[in-house]
Amino acid sequence: MKKRLFLLALVAGPLFTMAQFGQEPKDTSWKKIYRASSPRVNDLVHTKLDVRFDYDKAWMYGKEWLTLKPHFYPTDSLTLDAKGMEIKEISMMNGTAKSALKYVNDGMQLKIMLGKTYKGGENYTIYIDYISKPNDVVVHGSAAINDAKGLYFINPKGEDKDKPTQIWTQGETEANSVWMPTIDKPNQKTTDEIYMTVPAKYVTLSNGLLISQKKNADGTRTDYWKMDLPHAPYLFFMGVGDYAIIKDSWKGKEVSYYVEKDQAPYARGVFGLTPEMIQFYSTKLGVDYAWPKYSQIVGRDYVSGAMENTSATLHQESAYQNARQLTDGNSWETVICHELFHQWFGDLVTCESWSNITVNESMADYSQTLWTEYKHGKDAGDYENQQGLTQYLNSPNDAKKDLVRFHYADKEDVFDLVSYQKGGRVHQMLRNYVGEDAYFKSLNNYLTTNKFKPGESGQMRLAFEEVTGQDMNWFWNQWFYGSGHPIVKIDYAYDDAAGKASVIIEQTQKTDKVFRLPIAIDVYTGATKKRYNVWVENKIDTFTFNYTQRPELINVDADKVMLWAKTDNKTADNFVKQWKSAPLYLDRKEALDYFAKKGMKELAEGLKDKFAPLRRGTIDNLGKSKFAKDADVIAAVETIANTEKDRRTKAAAINFLAKTKDAKYLSLYKNNVADSSYSVAGAALTGLAELDQANAYTLAKQYSNDAKGELGDEVSDIIMSNGTEADFDFIAGRYDKAPISQEKLTMTETFCNYLQKVNNISNVKKGIDMILKFRKAVPEQFRGFTEPTFKAGLDKIGKAKGQEIADYITNGMK
Repeated sequence: MKKRLFLLALVAGPLFTMAQFGQEPKDTSWKKIYRASSPRVNDLVHTKLDVRFDYDKAWMYGKEWLTLKPHFYPTDSLTLDAKGMEIKEISMMNGTAKSALKYVNDGMQLKIMLGKTYKGGENYTIYIDYISKPNDVVVHGSAAINDAKGLYFINPKGEDKDKPTQIWTQGETEANSVWMPTIDKPNQKTTDEIYMTVPAKYVTLSNGLLISQKKNADGTRTDYWKMDLPHAPYLFFMGVGDYAIIKDSWKGKEVSYYVEKDQAPYARGVFGLTPEMIQFYSTKLGVDYAWPKYSQIVGRDYVSGAMENTSATLHQESAYQNARQLTDGNSWETVICHELFHQWFGDLVTCESWSNITVNESMADYSQTLWTEYKHGKDAGDYENQQGLTQYLNSPNDAKKDLVRFHYADKEDVFDLVSYQKGGRVHQMLRNYVGEDAYFKSLNNYLTTNKFKPGESGQMRLAFEEVTGQDMNWFWNQWFYGSGHPIVKIDYAYDDAAGKASVIIEQTQKTDKVFRLPIAIDVYTGATKKRYNVWVENKIDTFTFNYTQRPELINVDADKVMLWAKTDNKTADNFVKQWKSAPLYLDRKEALDYFAKKGMKELAEGLKDKFAPLRRGTIDNLGKSKFAKDADVIAAVETIANTEKDRRTKAAAINFLAKTKDAKYLSLYKNNVADSSYSVAGAALTGLAELDQANAYTLAKQYSNDAKGELGDEVSDIIMSNGTEADFDFIAGRYDKAPISQEKLTMTETFCNYLQKVNNISNVKKGIDMILKFRKAVPEQFRGFTEPTFKAGLDKIGKAKGQEIADYITNGMK
């Protein structure tokens, strides 16, 4: 599952708990609870469902035939997860005959007496007639998944004319048992078949293949979906809605994209790389995509980012992008490849417990680096990898958590920066350590040994040991079963008389743990580079190299794979050499960051880098530097603004020039304000507004009909800042329809300022209601971070508009 922090960009998620922000639960009794895998008394074998939906009540009427068998020991009872269901009947099936069974329903589980003792491996089938009432279930989500009621009716009565009517399900972690009685644990696997009766105007999606469709006399249609390969209950999926289905294929298997009909023209622009991704992962892993088809569907109001339901991935609506957005690059590409990789790691082999979520999520996180490197080049892959490392290192509290985590307050807590970003970086190191061929051969071994079964981190270790012939316990104990990361200080000493260079690496983390690190050190002298492979194993290690000519650069961690925080005490001359000679993205970025920090004009060399994000970052750093007004720098940025192919980098250049307020760029802005890229158009509008503040409002209104991304941000900012009473419907509409995101939180401040100028009290109250609706929609876990923005803005409105509005705000905030 792909998750994103609300504060980082939750339009796109599960992820992340309060602990990531230094807020562990006050009750620490959980630290004494060992979170073992769920005992397997009975095993699921096959699940057959016949369901129909009551849109008015938001209920689902279900009939289930559940085949199970005792795992090993004989048993005369069965416990099923069945959250908040009304149970009409539970019976044992004897052929076509049924015999009623005794049971106890506590609202969360069914305790069923089977009427006889069944031996280990002996199949039996029970029948359950039930009603699922998801909106009546009292459940708690997390920062990862902000709700957990399993079955979601979106606009079921069609009351919101701007939103389609849809149904979708979300099972991870253990929420599918809201709509189907099951053993809702990740170490269970079952085949399934689902009959879904829906209004005939809608299409359906589920796991496996659509076998048949039958029209009914009452205007409904029954679709029959069947999955012949076993998968975990949390990966079951149902989707219903008015969708266009865009079809591709891979090796004769359907690859399809379910999108709202107005999004059909852009579906391949968003999802069209999927067949190539399937081929890439199948080839790299040596294991072909296993499932009978692969579909992706976009659901409104989805509670997370995306979910890897077996053969039927669900995405949130942020996946939708039009042609202009795609011009700036597909923002959803790494989410798509992340979810796809789960079809191997998560679906084909599933974590046997939530403690071992790393075998699902660390793999999927790292798949983003693998795909990006393959598709967009080594620099792009390293950039993706570094983003993950930075996110993890920026959350110091996460250094306390093991990657395989047998102690946690709630199972949702494991969906965090450790299981995702840290775990992905651990695999980057592992791939570098064992080598490319051994890494993927080991993954192949893990998958083929454990396919259609649960797996854990220890089994992955065994797979690597079998392939490499090496004991990998040290690596697993340090990185998977341990916590934290090295914090290092790197110093250099040169003795020209003796012809010796020393590298001193000191681990400064404030723990007793000393990390064992295999690293490469490259020594550069003139045009010559010599590599030394060494082991860091002590609190302080010194490595000495002989020379006849003093090296211009000693590059520690030359492959740039280490999961560490470092202070690298190179000189300015060292970094100049690193910029010129060291080949990797991170080599060049570190040099440019040093130039920016030290105010060195060498920073401008980054404008010529081959990798667009480095050119873009250089423009931003120059804009904040003393060189912002340097004629040579401005001329170089001007060239980029006129000739750059990468749209976001071109936009950065135009934004840089806009700050000069130089009228000579007027034609540049006019030529680009209608650009197909929202980022370029937004930058150009910024430039025009800077040159003609009085006309900025008119310009913003002119371009407001098709304004998303950076253009939308600029249009909204200008109109909210300069808008009149007559603009209320337009401004309030843009605010209300903006997705829940950091951008909307930023917009809230400007919207509050605008409402202070509105005289129509009814409209002021409408605007306040919109702000309060957004405030309520923020997941509880993040309200400590968002509340100051809401309170400050609403307090300003109350003070500006008088006691009636102040009281209205006070009552609304209760």
